[in-house]
Amino acid sequence: MAEEQNTSGSEDTFISHLIELRSRVVKASAAVIIVFLCLMPWAAHIFDLLANPMIHALPAGSKMIATGVITPFLIPVKVTMLVAVLVALPWVLYQLWAFVAPGLYAHEKKLIAPLVISSSMLFIAGVAFCYFFVFGVVFPFINNFAPKSVSVAPDIDSYVDFVLTMFFAFGVTFEVPVIVIVLVRMGIVPLEKLKQIRPYVVVGAFVIAAVVTPPDIMSQLLLAVPLVLLYEVGLFIAPIFVRATRVPDAPEEEPVESVDEGIR
Repeated sequence: MAEEQNTSGSEDTFISHLIELRSRVVKASAAVIIVFLCLMPWAAHIFDLLANPMIHALPAGSKMIATGVITPFLIPVKVTMLVAVLVALPWVLYQLWAFVAPGLYAHEKKLIAPLVISSSMLFIAGVAFCYFFVFGVVFPFINNFAPKSVSVAPDIDSYVDFVLTMFFAFGVTFEVPVIVIVLVRMGIVPLEKLKQIRPYVVVGAFVIAAVVTPPDIMSQLLLAVPLVLLYEVGLFIAPIFVRATRVPDAPEEEPVESVDEGIR
């Protein structure tokens, strides 16, 4: 009888977690959809903003082209959806935190909350660095090599695919300090070992840059150098983070309450 009650209790708990997860996913998705619908009237302007670095690098009077029949509609919509996800990201992360918070202890909250916040900010910083600095250097550098007999008019579909690839590459690159911190904090790789492999990290950074960026030395340097510098930042911050999130000596510790319950 006791075993049946335990099994029933476990099933109820599992179902309640699924219901809670569904609720959080619905709330997060609803926020993205609402932001997307609000931004849709300005979809063309949002794409123009994304295209500005390329437009400024093209010869005077040149424009980008669309070779597909519905491409002029689909590409701005695609870009607007991605912007909506970025705008709604704080609310999406809040829903994620509200779901996992009830099962966390205080020292675990100190570990996860800074990582979630910092990783989000670093990813956005990487995208911003790519848009405001890298594109302003790479696009003129590449277009200056175009022969005079060639009319430079990039296709918007190819352009968006390239831009998103670069955004992802630089966003992930800016996550290197978080990766280093997690490796050290979880005891996966000792800090001294990470310091010893610096030469391999430098080589690996240039290899990665050569794979994910255009085949020009400028864009490779603009990705590889920040990657190496951010690796050093991670090595510097990791010991500080480990000390700040050390498990307390207290024998018992109550899990933190739900975020929504705390608000109520």
